[in-house]
Amino acid sequence: MKNVGSVYDESQVYTYIKMFSVSALRSAAVRCIYSIFYNFFYRQFRAALLHHIPVSRVDHPLDQKIPFVPSWVVIYVDFVSFWIRMIAFLLRRYGRKAYTPVRDIVESIAKLYAFAAETYQKNLSTTNRPFYIIRPHFFFIHLLDPHLMCVPSLHVMLVIFTYTKFAAVLRSFGEAENYTAQIEEMKRGALAITHAILFIKQHSVNCIPAAMYAMTCFDAALFPPEDVESFAALLFDKEPAASPAPPEHSRKNSRKRPSSAPRTKLPAADASEIKNHIISLYRKFLAEGKTAQQWNQPLLKFLRQMPAFNQ
Repeated sequence: MKNVGSVYDESQVYTYIKMFSVSALRSAAVRCIYSIFYNFFYRQFRAALLHHIPVSRVDHPLDQKIPFVPSWVVIYVDFVSFWIRMIAFLLRRYGRKAYTPVRDIVESIAKLYAFAAETYQKNLSTTNRPFYIIRPHFFFIHLLDPHLMCVPSLHVMLVIFTYTKFAAVLRSFGEAENYTAQIEEMKRGALAITHAILFIKQHSVNCIPAAMYAMTCFDAALFPPEDVESFAALLFDKEPAASPAPPEHSRKNSRKRPSSAPRTKLPAADASEIKNHIISLYRKFLAEGKTAQQWNQPLLKFLRQMPAFNQ
């Protein structure tokens, strides 16, 4: 089989061109953009200005055991490019055959934002985010994100959806065995971004199990509890890589990748305690969700038990 390279070498521009030049994909792209802006930006800024939705603080004492490492921001800001490159990979290799699954991916992302907003529109959430704007990335993060939509974490939901959907599409094509390196690369990329949101204090350790639970509710076939446990078990495993290492055949194009942040190792006892908390809280949400009338009742119950944030 021909060496196909890394997903990280794909051009995002190619995705934009195809999504808006192919009529079968264009309407899905427009709906996705609308959903992102309406359910994340509009809802959040409206709430920040009108103060009409309760806001809970969702920090946990374990957050203090995770250092603030600003250089991880280069990995964090890659969360949108992460799924856009995945689409380019599928379109370049499968052409028209990929149109239907790609349209499904984009429509699902639009639904994902609306799904998470079912919780945000009833109870917002925030954490103790350092006001750090020395690096340009942080300046734009503070400018564009009022930091009121922490539970569930859309960042974690998006990267989990991306790596699981990527593998699912390749399996549907009967080609998963031919792309094991790329599937693993995407999983490690999702883990890296999940680590990044903690190291730059964009989320609390409480936000991650909430996102995992939301993803199980959103698509249990895509992210069932056993896969959640497997993914969570890899968090802080030994020394989390800042970004997936480029395969040998694609290192010549490695400058296209997000810049690497330094490796950041937590004490083994702290890493284990954080991981156990994440898994335990996920299981708690899952157990409560089995008898809930609506999927997000466990999250709303959790939020209403947390301290109120006075805006």
